[in-house]
Amino acid sequence: MERPGIIETADIAAGRYKLLVEAITDYAIYMLDRDGHVTSWNPGARRFKGYAAEEIIGRHFSAFYTDAERAAGVPARALHEAAQTGRFEREGWRVRKDGTQFWAHVIIDPIRSPDGELIGFAKITRDLTERRTAEAKLRESEQQFRLLVQGVKDYAIYMLNARGEVASWNAGAQRIKGYSPEEIIGNHFSGFYTQADRDAGLPQLGLDTAAREGRWENEGLRVRKDGTTFWAHVTVDAIRDDGGQLIGFAKVTRDITERRRAEEALQQAQAAMLRSQKLEAVGQLTGGIAHDFNNLLQVISGNLQLLSKDVAGNPRAETRVQNAMAGVARGAKLASQLLAFARRQPLEPKVVNIGRLVQGMDDMLRRALGGEVEIETVVAGGLWNTLVDPDQIENAVLNLAINARDAMDGHGRLTVEASNAFLDDAYARGHDDVAPGQYVLLAVTDTGVGIPQDALERVFEPFFTSKPEDKGTGLGLAMVYGLVKQSGGHIKIYSEVGAGTTVKVYLPRAMDKEDALVATPPVEIGGGDETILVVEDDDEVREVAVSMLGELGYRVFKARDAASALAIVESGLPIDLIFTDVMMPGALRSPELARKAKQRLPNLAVLFTSGYTQNAIVHGGRLDPGVDLLGKPYTREALARKVRHVLANQAQRQTVARTDTRPLDRDAVKGATVLLVEDDSVIRGTTTEMLIDIGCRVRQAGSVEEAYRVLEVDSIDVLLTDVGLPGISGLELAKTVRARQPEVCVILASGDKGVGSDAAFLRASLVVKPYTPDTLRQTIATALQVRRLTSRQQLG
Repeated sequence: MERPGIIETADIAAGRYKLLVEAITDYAIYMLDRDGHVTSWNPGARRFKGYAAEEIIGRHFSAFYTDAERAAGVPARALHEAAQTGRFEREGWRVRKDGTQFWAHVIIDPIRSPDGELIGFAKITRDLTERRTAEAKLRESEQQFRLLVQGVKDYAIYMLNARGEVASWNAGAQRIKGYSPEEIIGNHFSGFYTQADRDAGLPQLGLDTAAREGRWENEGLRVRKDGTTFWAHVTVDAIRDDGGQLIGFAKVTRDITERRRAEEALQQAQAAMLRSQKLEAVGQLTGGIAHDFNNLLQVISGNLQLLSKDVAGNPRAETRVQNAMAGVARGAKLASQLLAFARRQPLEPKVVNIGRLVQGMDDMLRRALGGEVEIETVVAGGLWNTLVDPDQIENAVLNLAINARDAMDGHGRLTVEASNAFLDDAYARGHDDVAPGQYVLLAVTDTGVGIPQDALERVFEPFFTSKPEDKGTGLGLAMVYGLVKQSGGHIKIYSEVGAGTTVKVYLPRAMDKEDALVATPPVEIGGGDETILVVEDDDEVREVAVSMLGELGYRVFKARDAASALAIVESGLPIDLIFTDVMMPGALRSPELARKAKQRLPNLAVLFTSGYTQNAIVHGGRLDPGVDLLGKPYTREALARKVRHVLANQAQRQTVARTDTRPLDRDAVKGATVLLVEDDSVIRGTTTEMLIDIGCRVRQAGSVEEAYRVLEVDSIDVLLTDVGLPGISGLELAKTVRARQPEVCVILASGDKGVGSDAAFLRASLVVKPYTPDTLRQTIATALQVRRLTSRQQLG
């Protein structure tokens, strides 16, 4: 008997189920009969697969599979597995009506009758194409990230677990730290820290900070596998799961050793530049002070020299004048040190071997330091030459030695070493004003008390000293510093309190052959009757110069500035020489005055004087070509000699310009080889033409050093040398040649007839400037004739 209520309830439930299935569009839900034919079709199935219900119902569900899967029997196996196990669940590619494919998640459940008979299947399909695409992109992104991390070699990128043990390891980590993945994974990352950092708990502090704040960042020394250390920039980031649970750390390490070195080098260079700028500013100040000081010394010195003639025959007064002059000399030395620091002192550089120079100072150093200081000089073999002013270098070594003596309190060991050195690019980058290259190193080492670090920053400042007030001026190292810089070199001090000091002086290597160094003998010289214009802004200095020149017999005019002097020149007065200070007030400077005056008076001679040349006539530590300079303070004898020399050279130029250069009889001197030594290039050139014109072969030299080099390779018959050569005197050259090669005829050229006594002493001839070709021919012919007669007498 049927129960209508139960049947109605079942129909209602079935109707509701159908409504539910029909409403679902995100899933394809449909029925299959036991053979796999579609028996129902919901809107979701129509949306996914593209078939209308009337198009697909009755067709086999294998139509949704790819050809390959149908051929492989996949649809049948799916139904079989569902029937046997109660469910089939897979993901795979499925085919739409239009032939396109989509990735599907499929569930097939068997449907059975109440008595357990299989009557069909329920099939649910979900389109997972978007999810699969996203997962693929995620996998691709993760793969790319892994490849990126593994490919990075400039950074160590690796994972730590929550305990701090290494869980991954990239190629950069292997390159920077030296471990392979097999060696390091599983080990605690604290092994990368120094022992001091481990003892201080720094590794754990880093993890704790990252866990608490999300990130820890640090710079410090880290340790490689081989035990070496490097500067590292480190970041540690905490990694948490979706629930916020800490699961590990991401650690990135970068080797910043080179950056740290560059920063330190930059800081050192900036500090050096500041020191250099400070010293340069002080140098400009001290240079100006030296100029004024030298003017004062010139006034005192000049008046003392004038006074010495007035008190002649009064021993007591003469002694006082001599003592006062000694004070002037000490003041002049002080001013010279100031100028050396300011790099304003005109140098006379020569190619020298520093080893021979310091070895030649042995007696001088022993006298200066006393018997309680042991002195050792060490000169390396194959020592290079350098271009320096030898007198100033001797002063520098003496200053360093005296400083060392005071630091040792008169007892200890002083070592002077000379060797070759090379300063590379890295050293040059860390030191201001240093060019990389080859240098001659002069090192002075003592066993004294050393210099405190704070004092090392100031040792080159003028007047800075740690000595008692009566023990030094504080100018010794300042003078050395200025000289070294002016010579294109570098100076560095290494010192430790209680362990002594080493001063290292680097002087640029010179490729030229060493110049011969010979002392210059004093030469007495007189005055003249020419007209001289004295240009000096300091009234007292001007009056002293006028008085000195007047006593020497010259006719003297004076001017207080360059503009006034030019007005005197343009007035038409016959002036032979302008004696002018370099540093003059007003718009018209001394070099410009000289140029304009020579335009007005072509035969005018010019002599500059100064206690501070700045850059007016001295560049690169050397006088400009063709410039004559007398430094302040000067003596009466120095003034007389220099004026005579400048006037004689100018007279020679005038004579050459007026000379009739018609060919002369060459027979008397024909074929004679003459070595002409003359520092004035114009006179040297015109004299060479004269000598060639009278039939001589000529070898030229602009200095005694060049003359020595010529003599080493050439045989000569006649030496014709100017007496007033810069540096080494022509008299000394004549004396040396006479001693070494007595067969050579020696002729002295000078504007001073008083040199005749020196010529006679050397058995030399004298030609007085200005000379003519005929004068030269006669002098050389006479000298050669005397030589021939002497040779015959010796043979007879």
